Amino acid sequence: MEMWVQIARGTVFLTLCSAIHLGLIVLTLPWLTKTATTLRDEFHIHRAGVLISFAFAVIVLGHTAQVWVWAGAFVWYGAIADIETAVYFSLTTYTTLGYGDIILDESMRIFAAFASVCGLLTFGVSTAFLVGVLQRALPKGMH
Repeated sequence: MEMWVQIARGTVFLTLCSAIHLGLIVLTLPWLTKTATTLRDEFHIHRAGVLISFAFAVIVLGHTAQVWVWAGAFVWYGAIADIETAVYFSLTTYTTLGYGDIILDESMRIFAAFASVCGLLTFGVSTAFLVGVLQRALPKGMH
């Protein structure tokens, strides 16, 4: 795959994955906001735990979905032959861990690098989101 094709396809998948992640967050905001407002009025540890756990689960779901999207792309474009290896490669690339035990052909390296960029960006959004949820879940004076 030529460099510009890799960049174009990487951009498409980065955009798709970001939309998945941000979409999950936006869809849960009304419920999270309502619950957080209730917690501020009358703090209950179990409600705070549910709110934080739910927000964390949304984040995990978003990242997991993105790893699967990237894995599917690696198989679809023929960079990796089987889905198990593709999920493993996708996960290590997305998290920027990159063990280096699986190395793609030059025709897919730039495309794969977009998975790392995607992970970096959405982990940043996830961190900001969870900090915001924690601030809303804790009573005034605890944060």
